[in-house]
Amino acid sequence: MKKPFVTKKQVQEIAGKYPTPFYIYDEKAIRENARRVYSAFSWNKNFKEFFAVKATPNPRLMQILMEEGCGFDCSSETELMLSEAIGAKGEDIMFSSNDTPAGEFVYANKLGATINLDDFTHVEFLEKAIGKIPETISCRFNPGGVFKMSNGIMDNPGDSKYGMTREQLFEAFKILKEKGAKRFGIHAFLASNTVTNEYYPTLAGQLFELARDLQEKTGAKVGFINLSGGVGIPYKPDQEGNDIEAIGNGVREQFEKILVPAGMGDVAIYTEMGRFMMGPYGGLVTKAIHEKHIYKEYIGVDACAVNLMRPAMYGAYHHITVLGKEDAPLDHIYDVTGSLCENNDKFAVERNLPEINNGDYLFIHDAGAHGFSMGYNYNGKLKCAELLLCEDGGCELIRRAETARDYFATFDCIGVYDDLDRIMKKKGV
Repeated sequence: MKKPFVTKKQVQEIAGKYPTPFYIYDEKAIRENARRVYSAFSWNKNFKEFFAVKATPNPRLMQILMEEGCGFDCSSETELMLSEAIGAKGEDIMFSSNDTPAGEFVYANKLGATINLDDFTHVEFLEKAIGKIPETISCRFNPGGVFKMSNGIMDNPGDSKYGMTREQLFEAFKILKEKGAKRFGIHAFLASNTVTNEYYPTLAGQLFELARDLQEKTGAKVGFINLSGGVGIPYKPDQEGNDIEAIGNGVREQFEKILVPAGMGDVAIYTEMGRFMMGPYGGLVTKAIHEKHIYKEYIGVDACAVNLMRPAMYGAYHHITVLGKEDAPLDHIYDVTGSLCENNDKFAVERNLPEINNGDYLFIHDAGAHGFSMGYNYNGKLKCAELLLCEDGGCELIRRAETARDYFATFDCIGVYDDLDRIMKKKGV
């Protein structure tokens, strides 16, 4: 059974200062998990986890991970700026983007980030953008077809817009080497949110064989292999989670089987996990404010899909705990809804929960990755605050809630902003 990392009493105290809804993250658990990851791959001398900034782009949380040895996987100029702002530089940053504007390549190169090319045509595009080919460069691989493991089909790379074919990858390495590249990397992302210890070892085996062949046939020195992300978390309470130690050992077996005999035992292993690093250690706290009894039983809360869009976007499951009623019988069936003018604005559909009364606090689990970051402002809704439950038990505001002034700040209509400003002042905003 999933247990929240905050109690009803803690939330009541926090909500007295920071009204619901809000995100809250568990610093202690984030640090402990990062240390488990590094322990699992400690057999690889130069292992590095590049946290996928897109999952949770908050500089305070990024700072915590950087203190634990992590770098950052960036996919845009803004994410590069965030990384630079907290002191990351050079090989602390992996720039993995697609359909990339020239200016973003220029900025990534200025920071000394490792650039990961998504497409064969980007070789020439990058050279024109920055005037040269960096000495360290990476290329993204897409094997096509479907990605299978012993427990079935995991995903369909052949339908993905990312990466190069095998033939393009070999040609790219040859050209890049001729243009001055000296240290090469391979990157691949073939499945998302896998809850199986087989994914990384299976992917690693394929990439290790590819790296061996590339180095042998092109003469390019492969310095690192990036397994990217895809290691998932158990969103449902009856699911068994990944064992990162077993995953690390599985990758090690492939490494010793394939790369060591090829004289490539010095190759660094990189990962770019987001969900696994942060997902379970963040929750969305919201309060029940309405109940509705028509053809179904509804509980209306003060959060909505603006705050967490995964359930509305693709029916994702997020477990819900009613704080203070953890041991109560699950004898009511509710749809838990937000207030958007969209019928898919539901955090749960026909979910067995304890009786919920107005004023109850609901903790929505596993929202620490791809939660706040996917928020938006439909219906004029404002994004909520993000809080950090500190190791010492205190609570730190790490992003304030948006206000109407934030929402109106980008309007540039003559006279309109002045009118809005007058209205906001009248309302005391």
